[in-house]
Amino acid sequence: MKYLIAGLGNIGAEYELTRHNVGFLTLDRLADVKGLTWESNRLAFTTSYKVKGRQLFLIKPTTYMNLSGRAVNYWLKELKIEKSNLLVIVDDLALPFGKLRMRPKGSAAGHNGLKNIEETLNGSDYPRLRFGIGDDFPKGRQVEYVLGRLGNRELNELPEAMDRAIDMIEAFCTVGINQAMSQFNQ
Repeated sequence: MKYLIAGLGNIGAEYELTRHNVGFLTLDRLADVKGLTWESNRLAFTTSYKVKGRQLFLIKPTTYMNLSGRAVNYWLKELKIEKSNLLVIVDDLALPFGKLRMRPKGSAAGHNGLKNIEETLNGSDYPRLRFGIGDDFPKGRQVEYVLGRLGNRELNELPEAMDRAIDMIEAFCTVGINQAMSQFNQ
C-alpha cells in the first residue's frame, strides 16, 4: 500500500517559521525523526519511508500555497496513489493552537491551498489533517497573523503537537482513517 502525505506551506526563508507553514514544519519534523533526506523534485520536495509494510511518500509542494493542487495532483498520478490514500496537512484558524483534527473530507473553509487542491482533484473528498493555529488576531488582520512568525509560546508547544500529528499520520496509513480519527481526534 502506498500513501501520499502532503504538508502545505510556502517555500522561502521569509515563510519558514510562520503559522501557514505548519504542514511543512510537521513533515520536516517527521523527516528528522526518521533520518530522511529531502530531494528537490518536480513541483515538490520529496522523501519516503516505510512503516508496517506501507510506503509513505512525503511532499512539500514548491508551487506556493495557492497552487498546492498542482503538486498534489502530479504526485498522486506519478506514484499511482488513490485519492483516499492522500493525507493533506494544513493549518486551521478555527482550531486552537496545537489542536489536531483528522477528517475524511470537508470544505476548504477559506483556505487557498485546500481550495486549489479541491479545484485540481475535482472535489473535497480527500483526507486532511487540520493543525490548529488559533485565531488570536484583531479584526482585519488574518493575513498578517497566518503569515506571521510563530511566537515563543507557540514554538514551545509546537514539538508536542507535531509529534501527535506524526502518530496520526502513521495511524492513518496503518489502521485507516476511521480508527485513526477515533483514537486521536480530540
